[in-house]
Amino acid sequence: MTLKRFALAALCLAGLSAAPAVAAPAPEVEIASFAQLKTPLPYPYDERADANAAVAAARAQARREHKLLMIDLGGNWCADCRILAGTMALPSLRAFIEAHYVVVFVDVGRFDRNLQIPAHYGVIRRLEGVPSLLIVDPIADRLLDPGQDAALADARYMSPQTLADWLARWTA
Repeated sequence: MTLKRFALAALCLAGLSAAPAVAAPAPEVEIASFAQLKTPLPYPYDERADANAAVAAARAQARREHKLLMIDLGGNWCADCRILAGTMALPSLRAFIEAHYVVVFVDVGRFDRNLQIPAHYGVIRRLEGVPSLLIVDPIADRLLDPGQDAALADARYMSPQTLADWLARWTA
């Protein structure tokens, strides 16, 4: 079984459905493990940012550019969050993300800051983990991945290709 098929099978076993037939194909990620990521890993969350303004600006940009909005909820203290950010910065994945998404990083502190952002999209329970990704249709301002926001909370245990495949699920 190829690594890509194994990753898709693992996603299905984890309760995530297969990618929709209309999804853009995931890019082939050039590294096989996180050990190959550039270090130090990024610190993507600005703890002083106005999250409401940042999300509103990103949503407006996504509407203008006819892209999806990706809201990455997390904290710089979180290794999985930093690994995900480092993986998304890989050239092959970054090009795919830039073609399909406008990304905004929202610091949620220790699950005690900016929780109005997920609540706006119907995530009213406590976040199950971070990173939590909200994939949003910016025109309808509607969550496209309900119940799957914490699917990447254990990003360090996923291959970079699995992460690319997950991100490709939502693209049209």
